[in-house]
Amino acid sequence: MIYPKSIATLIEQFQKFPSVGPKSAQRMAFQILKMPLGEVEKFTEAILNAKKTSRTCEICFNISTTSPCEICSSNNRNNSVICVVAETKDLIAIEKTNEYKGLYHVLQGLISPMDGIGAEDIRIKELLNRLTDENIQEIILALTPSVEGEATSLYLTKLIKPFGIKISRIAFGLPVGADLEYADEITLARAIEGRREL
Repeated sequence: MIYPKSIATLIEQFQKFPSVGPKSAQRMAFQILKMPLGEVEKFTEAILNAKKTSRTCEICFNISTTSPCEICSSNNRNNSVICVVAETKDLIAIEKTNEYKGLYHVLQGLISPMDGIGAEDIRIKELLNRLTDENIQEIILALTPSVEGEATSLYLTKLIKPFGIKISRIAFGLPVGADLEYADEITLARAIEGRREL
């Protein structure tokens, strides 16, 4: 079926989201068309507001409305520990456990040669700068146990070892290939408690 141009454009826009294929995009587009105009306007406003007010923290690269973010600005965090995560969604998953009270560093991706993402494309240099500027005693690697996560962990370990800082990794009670954001709080809390030194 050939859709009117406005609907076809809406479907195309939804297909830009990760893991959204043509059928899912079509369902979302038609769901929008079913919604009352006021609800669609609220939805549009929420998207624009989130985009306009969000920024990246200049210290940890978390997405926030302030820079430095609330975590980096807090006096109640353990400033000697940095938990390294791939994305803000992983940081949020760990924060939900209420187990971890240190700082974070968001790499904004993982090393993935297949996708053309090298070490220089993610926030590794900034992490190393933090290790020279701040009084860090431990780095916790909380990266997804995927091929990319493993490659990034190995690369970071090699770079951090010369600093003489303890490097640990969260213990995974997760299947290989699972994403942190989909893990429940108990599994993540146990993973943080059971981290091991590399």
